[in-house]
Amino acid sequence: MPLVEIPYPDDDAPLPPDVRKFLRDADRRIEDFLYSARVPAFVPSDYPTAYRLLRTLNEHPVSRGNRFCEWGSGYGVVTCLAAMLGFEAVGIEIDPGLVDCARRLAEDYGLEAEFVAGSFVPRGAEEGVYKAGEYAWFTTESDDAYDQLGLDPGDMDLVFVYPWPDEELVTDALFEKYAAAGAVLVTHHSGDVYKVRRRVPGKKRKR
Repeated sequence: MPLVEIPYPDDDAPLPPDVRKFLRDADRRIEDFLYSARVPAFVPSDYPTAYRLLRTLNEHPVSRGNRFCEWGSGYGVVTCLAAMLGFEAVGIEIDPGLVDCARRLAEDYGLEAEFVAGSFVPRGAEEGVYKAGEYAWFTTESDDAYDQLGLDPGDMDLVFVYPWPDEELVTDALFEKYAAAGAVLVTHHSGDVYKVRRRVPGKKRKR
């Protein structure tokens, strides 16, 4: 099933005060974390733009449902923002230290966001990932995150991911193969550049 880009209206409205406060604190925590720990390939997203985009997708729904999943949730900020907007939000992260930080962040703000340590690569996709090359976050040698969540990849309605440039094709391929029809993929590329795409059924070939 191919991915089709979805247009969405721009949102330049100010961030709510509680969101600004949350992001200031999150930025401070991330700065302290990066100073004291080394996690390969962890690069924070553009959180204000991510919030505005998720707010737009919440106010103008384009996905089939409300279940949000972040692949490679890092410090958990985007997943927490999704929870603040009312999404049923979960984050999957390979690094246990980052998962602990994300859980503390959500707990400190009373957010119903769930985080699990494991691989977001679905079971059965390992061979395809290995063939594509070696990437920082596409490890499959970890606990199965979906088992921990009690969910399947096809249960996710909105998936957010910030892939490295050489990981974009693999990310798209995983989503195309394992997400359900109608699910939406949001990818952050650089700066404030985001793509919003929906998985749609492929057209039948003419005989």
